[in-house]
Amino acid sequence: MTNNDAVDKLILKGTTTIGAACKDGVILASDTRVTMGMYVAHKQGKKVYKIDDHLGMTIAGTVADAQRTVDILIANAQLYKLNMNRPMPISAAARLIANLLFSARYVPLLTQVLIGGVDDTGAHVFSLDPFGSLTEEKLVSTGSGSPVAYGVLEDEFKDGISVKEGLPIIAKAVNAAMKRDAASGNNYNIVVIDEKGYRELSEKEKKQLLAG
Repeated sequence: MTNNDAVDKLILKGTTTIGAACKDGVILASDTRVTMGMYVAHKQGKKVYKIDDHLGMTIAGTVADAQRTVDILIANAQLYKLNMNRPMPISAAARLIANLLFSARYVPLLTQVLIGGVDDTGAHVFSLDPFGSLTEEKLVSTGSGSPVAYGVLEDEFKDGISVKEGLPIIAKAVNAAMKRDAASGNNYNIVVIDEKGYRELSEKEKKQLLAG
């Protein structure tokens, strides 16, 4: 199997993750089902991680590789804050992980990540593939459930909307993917990052989003 074949299989593998940059913050979301082929290995897997109060990250792909990138980014974000006396810019966090993935391109870290957050330049979301390709997006979805999620997102999500307006749309998109993609499901997590910091929505809040 070539590296490109491995990446193709990874991108179509389980999971649905979404990142959206709104005018007043960032929304990161994912389902919680962890699969090994057709086997559901875990029903409440964590796929959205807090890196710092202003910065978060979603993961998809091989769990060990994904968790390693999370650990490296958390450590470097803390070191940056100590050395520079200010939070790490979102673009710097994304570039650091892009360099990490690119440096391992001959034996790739089989993970696809979204990095999002808010700094003094505004709200940003970056998408990275296993080889370190880096693109900034206003709205992006990864994983096997992403085609279903995009059907909702591209119809309803508009550029420049607020976090409050975007949350029901993101919830609806993840829920649609969970219903139609066998490798996505069980539950979902939504995180909001804005000027108040990093906050994960409660079960009650998530139910209210889908009830509206």
